[in-house]
Amino acid sequence: MSYKILHIVGNRPHLIKLAPVSRAIKKETQLKQLIVHTGQHYDEMMSDHFIKQLGLPTPSYNLEIGSSGALRQMGTTLIKLEDILKIEIPDLILVYGDTNSTAAGAIAAAKSNIPLGHVESGLREFDKQIPEEVNKLITDSVTDLFFVPTHTGIMNLKNEGKENHVFHTGDVGLDLVFQSEKEIQLAESILGQNNLEKNSYILMTCHRANNTASKDKLQAILEAANELNQKIFFPIHPRTANAIEAYNLGHLISNVNWIVHEPIGFFETQALIKNARFCLTDSGGIIKESYFHETPAIITDVQTEWLETIEEGWCHVAGPNKHKILELAKTIKPGIKGKKSLGDGRASNKIVEIIVNFLSTK
Repeated sequence: MSYKILHIVGNRPHLIKLAPVSRAIKKETQLKQLIVHTGQHYDEMMSDHFIKQLGLPTPSYNLEIGSSGALRQMGTTLIKLEDILKIEIPDLILVYGDTNSTAAGAIAAAKSNIPLGHVESGLREFDKQIPEEVNKLITDSVTDLFFVPTHTGIMNLKNEGKENHVFHTGDVGLDLVFQSEKEIQLAESILGQNNLEKNSYILMTCHRANNTASKDKLQAILEAANELNQKIFFPIHPRTANAIEAYNLGHLISNVNWIVHEPIGFFETQALIKNARFCLTDSGGIIKESYFHETPAIITDVQTEWLETIEEGWCHVAGPNKHKILELAKTIKPGIKGKKSLGDGRASNKIVEIIVNFLSTK
């Protein structure tokens, strides 16, 4: 008997998580799969390029919800998913991470009485002012299969009374890094193309709404990066580019130390992380990937759900605080080497084994 898995994705981090899971499902003869892309990320480099680069199947549906407000995004997604789920009748829906697409997909699954698996469940920031935290809570409230990347996530779910069908799988992002060693090595050509040398530059990303929606916070981060007086490679998110223009902060990223670049592919990002002196970021993905590559990182968000990266000394929380960023940059050094708190590179295989067992014994 075969079973149909329907993936709901909406942005670039989802595609990174989807890639190894999709590859593992492809090897399993009992499973078929299709992808629904909500279109939350619609920029070529944020979506289509990633689909091609990671060798993902072309999505069967694109909902084209765009970058409207959260409620409109979720409402449009729910309306459009209703017809798709009636047509496709999947045996299981998989959602990823903590976006509006994730939460809307979870609600659609629950309302349609379709089992839901949540990849990257159990993570918490304990602050409902953070949009992603609300999405996490909504999603895990209706999840049937919890695929948890860390021991901290397991404890969070236990504290919420969730202990059935909770699986510690490790992080699927690490699977993709392991599977892409050759591609990442080839992508190191991006260093030469931008006159970068190993350990002589900082990789910076900034895209979270908490930082881009505030001129003061964004300005503090950019000023701190300026004062580091090192080469800054800055692949700029469309939201951040718009904010910098709106706040008239362009002068802060215009001196000779800045390499402001359009969004880049997964392999190029890994190559840059691997060879950076450190990363300056508010991205959960970059925080994890810095840990994978044993590159220190300064976090420009006020907290992170990836507590293990902090505890082991690889990542350090500064928030959008110029003074703290500069102080940490003076003393930053490698953390504890060789730990595997985020998994062993087999998360996607474990997830597929669990799905097959769950569906075949329903």
